[in-house]
Amino acid sequence: MFSNDNSYVTNYFRNNGAGVAVMFTKRVVMMNNTFEENWGDAAYGVLFKELSDCYLSGNKFIRNTTGIFFDGSNRIVVEKNLFKANGWGMRMQANCMDNKIEKNNFIGNTFDVSTNGTLTLNYFSENYWDKYEGYDLNKDKIGDVPYHPLSLYSVIVEKNPPAMLLFRSFMINLLDKSEKILPSLTPENFVDNKPRMIPNKL
Repeated sequence: MFSNDNSYVTNYFRNNGAGVAVMFTKRVVMMNNTFEENWGDAAYGVLFKELSDCYLSGNKFIRNTTGIFFDGSNRIVVEKNLFKANGWGMRMQANCMDNKIEKNNFIGNTFDVSTNGTLTLNYFSENYWDKYEGYDLNKDKIGDVPYHPLSLYSVIVEKNPPAMLLFRSFMINLLDKSEKILPSLTPENFVDNKPRMIPNKL
């Protein structure tokens, strides 16, 4: 806490009770770290609370309950990171603004991203989403259809955690499919306009 201008480079954080928490801090740099197997109700790969002007690149978030949890964090650049086999790849509270999430790979997560609000003031671009079902007619490796990574079910679970009991049920699959066809309850601007068709080189 209150540790400005620190750098975390090439560390390996595995099987911790809560993961790594960085709070009330500015200008943090995290590069080429691995956050793995941090499981539990209140466990995260990384918890960011009240951070600003930070940079994350080349990190791997593998098999955590939550890869990154953002709370009150602003102007953070998250690029070229791997989010793989997490419960939540990224949880971004509604009080986060002006964050850039670019050129990351989201693979095999239960929920790639989630939020607890209806207004989203963050920017997603050129991320690879393994759940993306769009097409690429001009073969530029960028999907021609924007991708909305926020599922309606993740919004419901964020507001009512016991709803997780219905995971993988027919009704939940139907709910998410209908939300993709007629988006109404998830934030419109929670979108990646340039989803990658193949994983980014990290």
